[in-house]
Amino acid sequence: MNISRILFMWFCNWLLITTGTSVSKRPDVVNIGAILSFNSSIGKVAKVALEAAVEDVNSNPVVLSGTKLKLAMQDTKLSGGFLGIVEALRFMENDTVAIIGPQHSVMAHVVSHIANELQVPLLSFAATDPTLNSLQFPYFVRTTQSDLFQMATVADIVRYYEWQDVIAIYVDDDHGRNGVAALGDKLADNRCKISYKAPLNPKLSREDITKTLVKVALMESRVIILHIYATWGLEVLDVALNMGMMGSGYVWITTDWLSTILDTESSLPLDAMESTQGVLTLRMHTPDSELKRKFVSRWSNLTAAQSDNGLFGLNSYGLYAYDTVMLLAQALDAFLSQRENISFSNDPSLSEFRGGNLHFDNMSIFDEGNHLLNSILQVNITGVTGQIKFTSNGNLIHPAYEVINVVGKGMRTIGYWSNSSRLSVVPPEKLNTGTPSDHLYGVIWPGQTTQKPRGWVFSSNGRQLRVGVPNLVSFRQFVLRVGSSDIFHGYCIDVFNAAVELLPYALPYKFIPFGDGHSNPIKTDLLYKITTGDFDAAVGDITITTNRTKMVDFTQPYIESGLVVVAPVRKLNSSAWAFLRPFTPMMWSVTGIFFLVVGAVIWILERRTNDDFQGPPRKQFVTTVWFSFSTMFFTHSEKVDSTLGRLVLIIWLFAVLILNSSYTASLTSILTVEQLSSPIKGIESLATSNDPIGYQNGTFIDSYLTEEYHIQKSRLVPLNSAEEYEKALKDGPQKGGVSAIVDMRAYMELFLSTRCEFSIVGQEFTKMGWGFAFPRESPLAVDLSTAILKLSENGELQKIHDKWLTRKACSLEGAKQDVDRLPLKSFWGLFLLCGSACLLALLLYIIKMVRQYMRRSGQISQSQSAAIQSFLAFVKEKEEDDNRMELEDGQSGSKRRRRKIVSTGRVRELDESVKDSDHASVCSGNVNEVHYAV
Repeated sequence: MNISRILFMWFCNWLLITTGTSVSKRPDVVNIGAILSFNSSIGKVAKVALEAAVEDVNSNPVVLSGTKLKLAMQDTKLSGGFLGIVEALRFMENDTVAIIGPQHSVMAHVVSHIANELQVPLLSFAATDPTLNSLQFPYFVRTTQSDLFQMATVADIVRYYEWQDVIAIYVDDDHGRNGVAALGDKLADNRCKISYKAPLNPKLSREDITKTLVKVALMESRVIILHIYATWGLEVLDVALNMGMMGSGYVWITTDWLSTILDTESSLPLDAMESTQGVLTLRMHTPDSELKRKFVSRWSNLTAAQSDNGLFGLNSYGLYAYDTVMLLAQALDAFLSQRENISFSNDPSLSEFRGGNLHFDNMSIFDEGNHLLNSILQVNITGVTGQIKFTSNGNLIHPAYEVINVVGKGMRTIGYWSNSSRLSVVPPEKLNTGTPSDHLYGVIWPGQTTQKPRGWVFSSNGRQLRVGVPNLVSFRQFVLRVGSSDIFHGYCIDVFNAAVELLPYALPYKFIPFGDGHSNPIKTDLLYKITTGDFDAAVGDITITTNRTKMVDFTQPYIESGLVVVAPVRKLNSSAWAFLRPFTPMMWSVTGIFFLVVGAVIWILERRTNDDFQGPPRKQFVTTVWFSFSTMFFTHSEKVDSTLGRLVLIIWLFAVLILNSSYTASLTSILTVEQLSSPIKGIESLATSNDPIGYQNGTFIDSYLTEEYHIQKSRLVPLNSAEEYEKALKDGPQKGGVSAIVDMRAYMELFLSTRCEFSIVGQEFTKMGWGFAFPRESPLAVDLSTAILKLSENGELQKIHDKWLTRKACSLEGAKQDVDRLPLKSFWGLFLLCGSACLLALLLYIIKMVRQYMRRSGQISQSQSAAIQSFLAFVKEKEEDDNRMELEDGQSGSKRRRRKIVSTGRVRELDESVKDSDHASVCSGNVNEVHYAV
C-alpha cells in the first residue's frame, strides 16, 4: 500500500513538472437537496429512506470514488402551494446539482419551471401526475411509477368485472384532474366511461365531502374511484360509511394512497378500519430480492435512530426514495468520470431582484446540468425496487401494481397488474408465457359479500322507468293497447314482462303510449325520444337497423324477422306434360343418350357369346334398344353372361335406381306443393319493374328500398292496416292499388294466415330482428339481453310466440315461383361413373379380341387392309366357331366332348364326336334343357 502511494505521488509530481499544469480532481462534496412534507405518510418514510441512502453512498468509497453527498432537506409543512414553493427556492441559492422531490405534483409543476431555467435536474419519487413527462419539463425526472399506469390498472379491473361506467371522486388540482383524465382515456380503450365526475376542493371540509357524496348517491353507478390525497382519503370513506355508501352493492376502488397509509401506520383507529372494509386499493409492486430484504430488515433500526415520531412502516414510496439517491449517485459517478469539475454561473436576468429578502439574485445556473441529466436518464442499475432504467418517454421500465383487498385488520393481495401481462394472480417477474393471465382471486366486497356487485342501481329518487310503446293500429297481436289506458298486451309486451321477471333486481317501470292511435307511429321518432330523455326505454315491434344503433342500444333480438315480398298468386293448371318437369331438357337428353350407350356396350360385350344378342341385324338392334330401356324398370329378360357386361350392368342399374328415386320425389313435390304462381319472382323483379309497391307506414322500409334498391320514392305507397294491404293487392296497379307489398316476415305471416289468395314470393332478402331499445351504454340493455337468452333456452320465448303468433292454414312458407328442377350437374358424378365403366369394359374387350386374333392368325403376313378385314370378320364370328376351329387346327383326329343332357327324372351323359355341323341332335328322351360343358 505504501509503495503504491509513493509511486502515485511521484507520478503526479512528474506530471506537474513536465506539463506545468495542476492535476484536476473530483470535488470532495456534492450538494443535493430534497423537498418533503415531513409529517405526511410519504414524507416521513422518504426522509428516513433518503438519509439512509446518503449514508450508504458516503460509506462506500466505490460508489463515488471518494466524493461525498451532502443532503439538505426542506419541509413543506403539508403545503403544496406557495409556501412550499418558496421553501424549495432556497436550494437554488446554493450550488445544488440536483433536487430530490418535490413530493406533490402541484408543486412539481411550478418548481420544474425553475429547474428548467437553472438547469438543475429534479428527481421526484412521489409526483405521479402523467403530464409531468411532457416536453414542457425536460429537467423533471420521475423516479417512481406514473399515474398513467395506475389508471390503466383501475381500467382493467373495471373491464375484468364487466362494469360499464364509474364515478370518479378526485381532488380538483393538477394531480387529481390529470389523473382522472388518464383514467377516462384508459376506460375508453376498454369501452367503459366515467359517468359522473365529483371534484373536491383541495382545502375541503367534512361538509364539502358530505355534499359531494350526496350527489354521488343519486347516481345510478355504484363503482366509485377515489383519487385523492392520503390526508383526506380516510375522511371521505368515513363520511361514506355514515351515509350507508359502504354497504352491499357498492364498489370502492382507491388509488395507492390507501395502501400507503396502511403500510405506514402501524395501527389505525377502529372506525377508520371499519370504513375501509371491502375496498380495493393499489400498491406499486416491487419484486422480491436480496437487496430489498436487507433494507426491509434494517427499517426498524433506521426509524428508531432517525425519527422522532416513533416507529412506522415502510411503504413503496420509501423504497423509490432510497433508489432515487442510488441512481443519482450512479449518474454523478458517470458524470464526474467525464467532467471532473462542477461549475455554476449567475443568471443575468435575476440581477434585478438584488437586495430582496428572497435573494433571487443568488440563484445560479448549473453549467453542466444537461450533461448530468443525460447521465441520469442513461442509468441502468438494480436497486431495492428492481431494475432502474428509463424508457424513451421518461418512465421507468416494467411498471407493475398489486391489487389489494382490505379485509379485517389487514390487506390481502388478490392479483397483480403489469404493462405486459395485465391482470394475473402471478407476480410479473414470475409470469411466463404459459401462465394464464387476466385473472384475480376472490374479493370480499363492501357489505361482507363475495358476490360480485352489479355496479349500478336505479337512482334513489323513486322515479319509474318510462317505457315508450308504439300505439299500433294494425297487427295488434304484437302490441295491443287496452282502450285509452296505459295497459298494454301482446307478444312484444309479454316478452318484455317475462324478461324483467328474470332480472336479479326489481325494475319499476310504466308504459307510455306513443302515437295518435289513427296511424302507426314512426319508430325512429320513438327512438329519438330516448335520446332526448323523454323515454328511458322503448318496447315494441322495433327493428334493429344500423342507423338506429347509432341512436340507442338494443338488446339481444327476441324474434328474427327479415323483409319479404307478398303478392297475389294464382293456382297453376295441371299440364298434360307435367310429368316432364322434374328434369331439365339437358338432363332428359343426357339420360336418354346413356340408355342407348349402355345398351350398345352390352351388345358389343355379349354378341359373340350370348344367343340373346345374336341373329339378324334388325333383331339385334331391336333387342339392344329393348334391353336398354327395360333396365329403367328392371324388367330386362335378356341374360348377361360376360364378366365385363355384368360389371357395366350393375353400375348402370345403380344409376337407374338413383334417377328413378329422384324423379319420383321431384314429381311428387311438383304435383302436391308447387301449385301457386305469380308474375313477381322476388325483390329483384319487383325493383326492375315500374309498378307501385306497398309498405307499412311508420317503418324504415321506405328509406331502405330507396337507398339499397334505388326504387323511386313515388312508387312507394304507405299503408296502415291489414285491410288496406288486402284492398291494395286486390285492386292492383290498374285500379290504384299495388302489385306487391314489402314488409317484415312476422307481419306477413299473420296477414297470410287468413288470406290464401296472397303469398310470399321469392326469398327473404334481409336478416333482421326486433329488440328493446335503451339509451347508449345503458347496463339494462346487457341485463335484459341475458334475460332474453334465458327465455330462449328454457322454452318460454317459444310459448309466448305460440300464444300470439300461431300460424293457421294459409300461413305456409309461401309459393316458390321457380320449381327446383333437377339439373344435369346434380348427377354428373353418376354419369361419369357409368361412362367410365363402359369405356373400361370396351377397352378390356378389345384387348381380349386382339389377343385371340393374334393367336389364331399366327405369323401370316397380310396387307394392312386385309388384316383389318380379317380382324373384323373374326370379331363377327361366334365364339363357338372360334373354339371349334382352334381345336381342329391344334389337334389331329376328332376330339370328344362331353354333353350333359338333363332329362325328366334322370341325368344321362353322352359322348359323341365333334362333327362339322354347328348343332348336335338329341333324339331320345323328353329333354327340357341342354347344357354344354367343353
